[in-house]
Amino acid sequence: MSATVVPGASIKPEKKPVKFSNLLLGAGLNLFEVTTLGQPLEVVKTTMAANRGDSFAGALTRVWGRGGVLGYYQGLIPWAWIEASTKGAVLLFVASEAEYYAKSFGASDFTGGISGGIVGGVAQAYATMGFCTCMKTVEITRHKVAAAGVKPPGTFATFMDIYRKEGIRGINKGVNAVAIRQMTNWGSRFGLSRLAEQGIRKATGKEEGGRLSALEKIVASGLGGGLSAWNQPIEVIRVEMQSKTEDPKRPKNLTVGKTFRYILANNGVKGLYRGVTPRIGLGVWQTICMVGMGDLAKEAVEKLTGDKVTAKH
Repeated sequence: MSATVVPGASIKPEKKPVKFSNLLLGAGLNLFEVTTLGQPLEVVKTTMAANRGDSFAGALTRVWGRGGVLGYYQGLIPWAWIEASTKGAVLLFVASEAEYYAKSFGASDFTGGISGGIVGGVAQAYATMGFCTCMKTVEITRHKVAAAGVKPPGTFATFMDIYRKEGIRGINKGVNAVAIRQMTNWGSRFGLSRLAEQGIRKATGKEEGGRLSALEKIVASGLGGGLSAWNQPIEVIRVEMQSKTEDPKRPKNLTVGKTFRYILANNGVKGLYRGVTPRIGLGVWQTICMVGMGDLAKEAVEKLTGDKVTAKH
């Protein structure tokens, strides 16, 4: 005898398992993205945010002057690699749980997805991204000392020096700004991408929920990634809080609010959007890697692990 479905009864959401193959796929794609164009764009973005009088061309020249091609890869090893290989796992675990519980309280797929992205983004910041972004910024800004003819200490020596002087708080400086950035970034990226997908389906005559082609997915996710750069002010605030540049006018013991007022007073509203161009480029490149190359990576991971990849990309 078949089970009777009661009209109006709530359907319990299914908790999706987090597979090793999904984590491997995410880590592999993130590592590829950051090792190719990702870190150079990150360095240029951070340089513009820290030196708010620089144009895009001026930032490129400044970075080149700090080490030629290698100047664009400052902070890649180990900090960007640690961040890239762990942030996907943290997001997948936490976002999956958050989305499940949101849906269990009656949230729609759209709302559940955004909730998962927001909570996952905050978890990323406090679990791994706080100290990684802090050390990447230190790497990028401290090399100005080398340009003045003084040999800077090594990466781990700098890390230990900050830890001895300031403890956990020192190596996680700016983590609250990172959390706000990740929360708004993932929430808006998921939401804007879904809106773009709906628009593409209407324009191409596809039914609701119809499968998009690889190019259509890249366009939708690229729009979501690019437009999510609206929160660039919090990224500039994050860089200023973590920067090792010396400025006697800068307040001590910076908070998000103090940093916002300091940048606004010295550089105006334009200062809060320095580095937005490379940030948009970074969002588009991440999309191409995650979506455009996702299927190829998916096949490779399935062959390697013998496990079917279920992660969406």
